[in-house]
Amino acid sequence: MNLGELLQSAREESRLSINDLSDVTSIRAGLLSQMEENDFSHCGGDIYARGHLRNIAPLIGLDAAKLIEIYNQEHSVESRSLNDLLAENNVTKVPIEKKSISWKTPATISLFVLAVFIVVQVVISNSNSSSLADTDPTPAATASTSASPTPVATESPTVETTVAPGVTGVKMEIAATRGNSRIHIVADGKTLEKGSLFQGESRSFEATTSISIYFSNPAGLDVTVNGELLAPLGGQNEEVRRTFR
Repeated sequence: MNLGELLQSAREESRLSINDLSDVTSIRAGLLSQMEENDFSHCGGDIYARGHLRNIAPLIGLDAAKLIEIYNQEHSVESRSLNDLLAENNVTKVPIEKKSISWKTPATISLFVLAVFIVVQVVISNSNSSSLADTDPTPAATASTSASPTPVATESPTVETTVAPGVTGVKMEIAATRGNSRIHIVADGKTLEKGSLFQGESRSFEATTSISIYFSNPAGLDVTVNGELLAPLGGQNEEVRRTFR
């Protein structure tokens, strides 16, 4: 007689149905039926199977130790250690393995925080650049006209330009349409104006023989000589000297 047959025979002699035994032990009736068919594969392992046998044994008049001995002989495939026996009898608890945190986790978090910081810095930098680009470069009305010229990167050589034949005298108009400039105008050997020309301002000059000009930031100025608008006389922040005859 195998273990399952022994359980069924003892239960029937105790005049208990499968459902009666299930109600008392809180073990599913289906599982009890499988155990009586000598199938312990659904008990969840040796420890649970032995626990069920301990609960059933006193209710059907059998010795729990004897049932477990038969179970070990017929069904147990593991070599039971002292720790297993102590755990089953509640003498000790099965140790819980503590999982250590991988170094990859804090490293990933650090990289994420660094990436967010870089993105924020880039956004702030772009915002500041946009604000500076939108700022009106025109100086305040109280700016001193004797301020020093803006430092320049390069300086163009003095160039003399001859006015077209048939034109009497030289007429010049300078308009600061795209930026500020420092100008120095000499007509027929005399200084007509020396100082700052702010964006939006313009000046007109006339001479009998020649007009010599010195100015900074030629890229921001429109220069018209005898009614003809000249091409830009230099780049941004350059210093240029020209003479028109």
